[in-house]
Amino acid sequence: MKYNILVLDDEKEIADLTEVYLKNENYNVYKFYDSKSALKCIKENELDLAILDIMLPDTDGFSICNKIREKYNYPVIMLTAKIDDISKIQGLSIGADDYITKPFNPLELVARVKSALRRYYDYNKEKENTDIIEFLGLSINKANHKCFLYNKEIDLTPIEFSILWYLCVNRGKVISSEELFSKVWGEKYLDCNNTVMVHIRRLREKLHENTKKPKFIKTIWGVGYEIE
Repeated sequence: MKYNILVLDDEKEIADLTEVYLKNENYNVYKFYDSKSALKCIKENELDLAILDIMLPDTDGFSICNKIREKYNYPVIMLTAKIDDISKIQGLSIGADDYITKPFNPLELVARVKSALRRYYDYNKEKENTDIIEFLGLSINKANHKCFLYNKEIDLTPIEFSILWYLCVNRGKVISSEELFSKVWGEKYLDCNNTVMVHIRRLREKLHENTKKPKFIKTIWGVGYEIE
């Protein structure tokens, strides 16, 4: 399968270099330097992943990510020249799956792309045996990547689904941030990494959790997260 990847960056050198490395991996690349052309491409083409620069002259990558999440669940990787945690948290909170700070090694970006695509299609491919977990009004189906709460579908990103599924599979067990990150992202966890926390918060919002008395995802302070 030849994946379709959108690259949006107003810095021509970065966009062109990213395109070269992705094409070397046999990906089909839609490259743009402005958001208007990128949004048109998003509407007219079936994409598998988007790489978005945060700082753009006519808008910002957050707005483009929001537009994507209104309709699509494919992975989004944010490129940022900012190193502050606020920008990273904002990107993750609106549905981005990953971020990478400029300047970056193109080989690292390719590795992140491969990892995101693998996670996405591992959880979306149809299987003969449907894996379904149901409890307390929550129904999560691994085969079709669907999640329902009281018979109403909850729109989850691939990362959010992966986190919820892993916690559900391990109900009654406290899962550390390190383990969640390792299992879901497939990478080594760093102490300064708040990615898991941001996604858990986003998941709780979508599940309409009471922050003081969550029904599903409980925080075990100093240890990790648990679904009882």
